Formats: sequence, C-alpha cells, structure tokens
Amino acid sequence: MLWIELLIFLACIVIGARIGGIGMGVIAGIGLIIFVFLFQMPPGSPPVIVLGMILAVITALSTMEAAGGLDYLVSVAEKVMRKNPKSITFVAPFVTYILIFASGTQHVIYALLPVIAEISRKAGVRPERPMSISVIAAMHGLVASPISAATVALVGSLAGLDVTLPQIMMVTIPSTLIAVFIGALSVLKRGKNLADDPVYQEKLAKGLLAEETQSEKKVLEGKELALAKGSTIMFFLAIVVVVIVGMFPGLRPTYETIVNGAVQTGQISMAKTIIILMLATAGIIMVFFKAQPGKTIAGKTMKSGLVALISILGISWLGSSFYEANQLVIIDSIKTIIEGQQWVFAIGLFLLSILLFSQAATITILMPVGVALGIPAPILIAVYPAVNGYFFLPTYGTVIAAVSFDQTGTTKIGKYLLNHSFMLPGLVTTISAVVISLLLTSVF
Repeated sequence: MLWIELLIFLACIVIGARIGGIGMGVIAGIGLIIFVFLFQMPPGSPPVIVLGMILAVITALSTMEAAGGLDYLVSVAEKVMRKNPKSITFVAPFVTYILIFASGTQHVIYALLPVIAEISRKAGVRPERPMSISVIAAMHGLVASPISAATVALVGSLAGLDVTLPQIMMVTIPSTLIAVFIGALSVLKRGKNLADDPVYQEKLAKGLLAEETQSEKKVLEGKELALAKGSTIMFFLAIVVVVIVGMFPGLRPTYETIVNGAVQTGQISMAKTIIILMLATAGIIMVFFKAQPGKTIAGKTMKSGLVALISILGISWLGSSFYEANQLVIIDSIKTIIEGQQWVFAIGLFLLSILLFSQAATITILMPVGVALGIPAPILIAVYPAVNGYFFLPTYGTVIAAVSFDQTGTTKIGKYLLNHSFMLPGLVTTISAVVISLLLTSVF
C-alpha cells in the first residue's frame, strides 16, 4: 500500500508542476481526497503558522511594491551594474543576490535580466556567464533572506529545536555569498567571447538582433521617489527589528492567561512576532507612504505569493497525510540511509526541490522529517541551501526568462535538456553552499 500511496503523491506533484501556477496546490487536493476519503489515511494538517508568516511577509512586501519600493531597489541595482560593465560576471550575481536578499522575493530578477543581457552584450562579455550565475545567485539570495518564504518555513519547522533566525543567518549568509563567488568563477571563462562566437556573429551579420535600447522602467521622481524610499526604509527597519528580536528573545512580550483557575505566564512565539511585525509594517507603509490597497493586491508580489501559499497549503498537507500514515516506515528507511552520514539529507532536499520547484514547500515537507529523525539542528541548517535544486530541469520561470532575454543565444537550454547554461553554476554554487555551511556549523 505504501508504494501506491507514494505513487499517488508523486503523481500529484508531477501533474501539478506541469499545470503550473496554483496547479500543484489544487491537484494536491485531489490527492487528499484519495488519501483521506478512499484510503482512510490520517488527514495530517497544513502548516498554519508557516502559512501565516508567509502571508504576513508577502503583505508587507506587496505594500512596499505598491509604494514604489521595489522599483526604487531595481533602479539602484541597475546603476551599480552599469558602472562596472566589464566585471558584469561578478557584479551582476552579487547585485542580484543583495536585491533578492533584501526584498525576500525572486520575481524582481525579471527586471534585472534584460539589463544584465544588455550590459554584458555592450561590454563584449558573453551574456551566458552573468545571466546563468545571476539566476542561481537569486536562488541563494532567497535562502539567505530572513523574510523569504523558505526561511520563514525553516524557522517554523525548527521552532521546537530552539533555533533562532540569527543562528540560521550566521550560517546561510556567509556560505551562500562565498558559494556565489565560487559559482561566478566557474563560468568566468565559459564559452567563447562574443567577438569569437560564430552563432552570435552570424546573427549580427544577418541583422537578427534587435537594436539595443535602454531598458524601459518607471522613473521615480519627486514625491513618488520620496514615498518609494520611505517604504523601502520602513520595510528594511522591520527586517532589522525581526532579526534583533530573534537575537534577544527577552524582547518578545509576555502575557498572562488563566487555565483551570490558575494564572499562567507565556511568551509570544517568534512566529507570531514575525506575523505581527510584518502586518504592522504593511499598515504603516499603507498609511504613511500611500500604498493603495488595490495596487497592493494586484501587484506581482501578491500574485506570486498567493500562488506559493496555495501550493504550500496543498502539497504540504498532502505530504503531511502521507507522512503520518507511514511515519515509522519512512523514518526507519531514511534513518538507515543517513546513519553516520547525516549530510545525505541534503540530497533528499535537492531532489524534492527539483520536483516541487519551491524552496518553501520542500522545507515544509521534508524538514519535519529531519527533525523527527533526530538530525541535529546545525546539520539541518547547513543542508538548507540544498533546496535550490530547481534549476536542474530548465523549466523554472527565471531560467526560461534568462534564456529569452539573451538575444545573442549564448544562454540556452541544450539539445539534451540537462546540458543547459545553468547546470554548471547551479551545481557548483549549491554544493559549495552546503559544504561551506557544514564547515561553519562545525566551527560554531
């Protein structure tokens, strides 16, 4: 019966991934019908607190976007890259990393990719180099970000192990930054320069390349610029407060409740603290920096965030049902595999992320299993960057976008599918991040 259940679980993931969007979440609902009503398996439960944290962060970020904050961040990033065109292979991924780290969402890379393609082409640098590593850098910037859905999910999953957000960041930030640098080195000399590339030269000779124009973006001026800057500062202040409260648990308020006639003192959890702070931040941005509610809801961040929420709701709930029904078998099987080699858990995260195309969903499903297996918290934090395996199949949105924005044709999906431009920097960066994280956790 286990294998039939596993087959249904995987089928829901594959079909949902092929449909795209909220497909994974709603197809998981069909799986739940089969599991719960037909097979009479335990219903499991959705990660309510994690979903609440993600929704609160998305709301705050969406209000910042509505106030012009994301446009402002992108404009700053573009200026930095244009100042160093010859070093675009190194500058682009780090600018991308910082922007994703600060914003907590990958979708802002869509505004950077055409800029990277344009700058590299004008500088005579093969666009494949900065484009490929920038896409990978965005994934790792998201892992390091304290307010990304994936990190929020990790904090929620490890809550029972007394793991704080600063502890996670002390490992993920340096490991991913160093890994991105190593990844950039891996593509620094990749392929021929544009001057020597026959495919590019042929396109150029035939006039198949469109005229290079300055990327069209909304120019923020006057009051709009002031509001955009203000919303950005407010959002960053909120992130700082979240980190500080995580570092000093005593800052979280205590409260009293009456249970069976006795007064009990409790302290608000870190998860609820994040939810409150982010909702309050959204409110402040909306009131003082004129973020319109309609624009907030209609923005790209809110739309992509809701897709992520529905996907995580469905697939994590389905995974919870499958896990609860087969908990002993799953734990015993995995325990045998990873016994004495707990880092192998990273491979599981990597493989599942390929199927789910979601770091947060991968964490929500597998990290509780790691906790149940008794894997120490430092190891679980160290293998966290392994959730960036979704570059492996060249079907993710940022991968496809990078290919389409590169008019030179150097950034490509290979003839054999897996020999695409992102495989080398993706593997190098992700493996490096995990190895460095393991070294850091052994020191700390």
